[in-house]
Amino acid sequence: MIRMLGSSVTLPVTLSHPAKVFWPDEGYTKRDLAEFYASIFPKLQPYVRARMMTLERCPDGMGGECFYQKQIPRGMPPGTPTQRIENVEGKRRFTDYVVGGSLTTQIALVNLGCIAVHVMATRARAPRQPDWVCIDIDPGSGRFGDAAEAGLRVREALRILDLPSFAKTSGGRGLHVFVPIRTGPDANEVLAFAESFAARVAAAHPGLLTVEHTLAARRGRVYLDPFRNAFGQTVVAPYSVRRRPIAPVSTPLHWSEVDARLVPSEFNIASLARRVRGSDPWNAFFESRQSLKDASRRLSRL
Repeated sequence: MIRMLGSSVTLPVTLSHPAKVFWPDEGYTKRDLAEFYASIFPKLQPYVRARMMTLERCPDGMGGECFYQKQIPRGMPPGTPTQRIENVEGKRRFTDYVVGGSLTTQIALVNLGCIAVHVMATRARAPRQPDWVCIDIDPGSGRFGDAAEAGLRVREALRILDLPSFAKTSGGRGLHVFVPIRTGPDANEVLAFAESFAARVAAAHPGLLTVEHTLAARRGRVYLDPFRNAFGQTVVAPYSVRRRPIAPVSTPLHWSEVDARLVPSEFNIASLARRVRGSDPWNAFFESRQSLKDASRRLSRL
């Protein structure tokens, strides 16, 4: 049984085929997913509000294929917020991205088969000015323990730069480390910082970490991926469900929890309600924004 945060959940959108099973092994349906998002939405909303979204549509859940879509699809409610971005490549001159922030939008996306929530680091009012940096930590071994060790090294390096950081499970085997920043620098500047930072940390721990793109060159080491920070790229939001067995949730962590003993899949749509009743590890996230220019100067002096 999936425990919801409230005694009842009201959906603002009528689902088509609500009993369609998205997770056959667990028996979770489209309605279960929608009710989870409706229940968790007060926690999710701060990280999707006014952000452009890339849609990963999996209309048959775990049982079929998925495809990505950037242009707002047909079937979204009238008045769904969008942001038009000019394309530099492709046949379409513009892309009208869905902008998150309302429960109606979120449930309408579930109705179209969107399990995960992929958001940009920027908001619609300033599409090229991120307000966070993300380092995506991908363990070549497939062991979360290696990602946890890498995450702690990343955190320590960020401390040297006077940058507070926040960790969350990716919903898979990896870890995401976020740094809230003051808006101002262009996405290209933020990406350059992330690339330089990741390269410095990897060089300091060459037996554990790498910034090599290819799997062969990584040789089982943990990959520090800075490219979630490129303009137009996305990352799964905190509290996003993933299309994986057990329906895991990308879950904010206290740094004290970042440990090899942690089993990320224990955070899933059936268990998360109990966890979020406790203290919020990311409670101070948006109050912790720092100047990236100051951090870049400090990084250049190391």
